[in-house]
Amino acid sequence: MGGTASYLKGTPGPSGFGSKSTAEDVTTGMDLSSKTIIISGATSGIGKETARVLAKRGAHIIMAIRNTKSGEEVKTAISDETPNALVDIIQLDLASLASVRKFAEEFKSRKLPLNVLINNAGYMSGKFVLSEDKLEKVFATNHIGTFLLTNLLLDTLKATAQETGEEGRIVNVASEAHRYAYKGGIVFDKLNDEKRYQSNFAYGQSKLANILHVKELAKRLKEEGANVTANALHPGVISTKFGKGESVIFSELLMSTASCVLKTVPQGAATSCYLATNPQVKGVSGKYFKDCNEYDQCSAYANDPELASNLWKYSEQFVSTH
Repeated sequence: MGGTASYLKGTPGPSGFGSKSTAEDVTTGMDLSSKTIIISGATSGIGKETARVLAKRGAHIIMAIRNTKSGEEVKTAISDETPNALVDIIQLDLASLASVRKFAEEFKSRKLPLNVLINNAGYMSGKFVLSEDKLEKVFATNHIGTFLLTNLLLDTLKATAQETGEEGRIVNVASEAHRYAYKGGIVFDKLNDEKRYQSNFAYGQSKLANILHVKELAKRLKEEGANVTANALHPGVISTKFGKGESVIFSELLMSTASCVLKTVPQGAATSCYLATNPQVKGVSGKYFKDCNEYDQCSAYANDPELASNLWKYSEQFVSTH
C-alpha cells in the first residue's frame, strides 16, 4: 500500500482513492452515529470541512477551538445543512498547556466516549514568538500542545475501544513541510534561540514532530496491547486562510510553486476523514499517509526511531514541568 504511485497525480491508488477524492467521497454510505470525534482547529479550512462531513455522517463532533464565536457560526452552518447534527464546542488554545488541561478536564466531566482524536489545528509565524509557557510558539502549538492533549485523552480513547470493541484512532495532520526542518531534525537545545529562528524551518520542524509523535505513540500503544492506532498525514497544498497575515516566505514559495496542483478544501480534508473512519486502515498504525494512501517516503529524520524517542522524552519532561 506504500510508495509513490500515479494516485498522487489523481489516479486512485490501492485504497480506491487519490488526490482528487473528497472528504464526502471517502465517507460515502458510512453511519458514524456511534462515534464521538474531537477535531482541533475546526473553524476553518480542512478542519471545518472535516467537522461538516463527519457530522453529516452522524458522528458526535467536539470542536476543540480557540475562537468560540467562530465555532458557533460553524456549528450553525453545519446544523443548517444537517438538522440532526450533533456538534459541541469546547475552547482550546494549544499554545497554552493550562488551556489544554482545562479542555481535557471539561471533556472528561461530560462523561462522553471518545472514538477518534483528529489533531488538525496548526500555526505558523513569520517572526519569533514565545508561548504562554515560554516555548517557541510554532513548536509549542503544533507539537507540545498536541502531545499533551493526546496524552490526556488516551485513557478515554483506550477505555472506549475496550468497551465498544471498536478501534480508537488518533490522526495527526502533518505536512510534506516536515522535509524542511532544521539540520538535525529537532533542535532540542535551540528551540528558543531567537537569532537562529527561521519561519520555514520552525514550521517544518513542528510538522516533523507530528510524524515522530505518532510513530513513537504507535510503538507504545502496540507494546501495551491497546486497541488504538495513531497515524499522520499530508493533506496536500490547499488555498486556505492558514498562514495569512504572517510573512512566511516558505508558505508563499510553496503556494507559488505548487499552484498547478492546489487541492480544494474538500479534497484536502479527505485523508483526515479516511484515516479517522475507513475500515481499510483498521490495525494500521505509525504510518504516514498522502492522498488517502500510505506513503512510505518520509524524510530520513521522520523515520529515525531514536529521534522519535528523544522527542517523546523531551515532550514528556516539558509538559511535566509546566
